[in-house]
Amino acid sequence: MSKPTAVPSVSVTYAQDGTSTKSNALGMRPMQERAYQKRGEQYLLIKSPPASGKSRALMFIALDKLANQNLQQAIIVVPEKSIGSSFHNEPLSQYGFWADWQVKPRWNLCDAPGGDNGGKKDPDGYPSSVSI
Repeated sequence: MSKPTAVPSVSVTYAQDGTSTKSNALGMRPMQERAYQKRGEQYLLIKSPPASGKSRALMFIALDKLANQNLQQAIIVVPEKSIGSSFHNEPLSQYGFWADWQVKPRWNLCDAPGGDNGGKKDPDGYPSSVSI
């Protein structure tokens, strides 16, 4: 049996004193900076409270992988369309980063018509998420 691979992680908790909202010279909050320090990892788990900047941390890492680590494409998968709205174009260079996050509309499937269930229906024709 092969030995399980450890996945590098970044986990944060906040003191609720405002320090987590201060940005560095690249426009990164402390959690984003910690995640960015691990940008060379193949896998990375980021555990952080809602609205703490996980989506933006992923943008910083993906841009570095595309520009500096010979990655050809970045595929961002989210569990629901509402989270996907966090990945629209973002002018990161306005805050000090060296690149902007830009997504061509044809690649942003979160803006495609339909709901979170991908248009699936049960055999009776009702959406699969309907409870009776």
